[in-house]
Amino acid sequence: MSQIAIRDRLQKNIYSVIDPAVRGLVKAGVTPNFITTTGLVLNIGVAIVFIVGAEEGNRGDLRYVGWAGALILFAGLFDMLDGQVARIGNMSSRFGALYDSVLDRYSELFMFLGICYYLVAHHYFLSSLFAFIALIGSMMVSYTRARSEGLGIQNKGGLMQRPERVVLTALSAIACGITASLIGGDYKLSVPGIPFHVFETMSVFTIPITVMAVLTNITAVKRLIDAKKALDNNV
Repeated sequence: MSQIAIRDRLQKNIYSVIDPAVRGLVKAGVTPNFITTTGLVLNIGVAIVFIVGAEEGNRGDLRYVGWAGALILFAGLFDMLDGQVARIGNMSSRFGALYDSVLDRYSELFMFLGICYYLVAHHYFLSSLFAFIALIGSMMVSYTRARSEGLGIQNKGGLMQRPERVVLTALSAIACGITASLIGGDYKLSVPGIPFHVFETMSVFTIPITVMAVLTNITAVKRLIDAKKALDNNV
């Protein structure tokens, strides 16, 4: 079974769970654009949590990371809800699709703004660099799909689409907060002969961000290659 087929099946299973809530929202008169806007506001809240954690917390206080992760996961639900409300409520429109796409980009930018601010403030300079690279890759994944579709090419492949990015970021942040409560935020693991520690509590969050930095850019390049093949075949 292909990656796209697996992803579509998982998405359908999730929709089967949330559809009763979606129908309730439709009956209540909630519009897709309102849900999309709420998702953006929540992601601005994510950035605020990270910034407050940077300003008021210390390097070993990772509670803010955990709470930000929970808020990222909650905000991510609105990414699924707005599309389903539009479909089930027969409220789909071209502007609604554009509005959703634009606000999704803003949401992701605000999330990474908060992450980068937090990492820089607590002197995780290398990790902040990878977070910025992950941001670049995330934007290019979206851009290559949008530009491809503008040329009449469906281009949805790759490992790090927006739902995967949201889930990975949220779960790693939550896991980081939980790990800090269990072993302490200042835990460091050193190996004899290596002049720097090979693991610390914050690594629970920063290692997945580093993986994302690599995979998002691989996904963007793969989409570019797929688009070229499709264009060449149409010549």
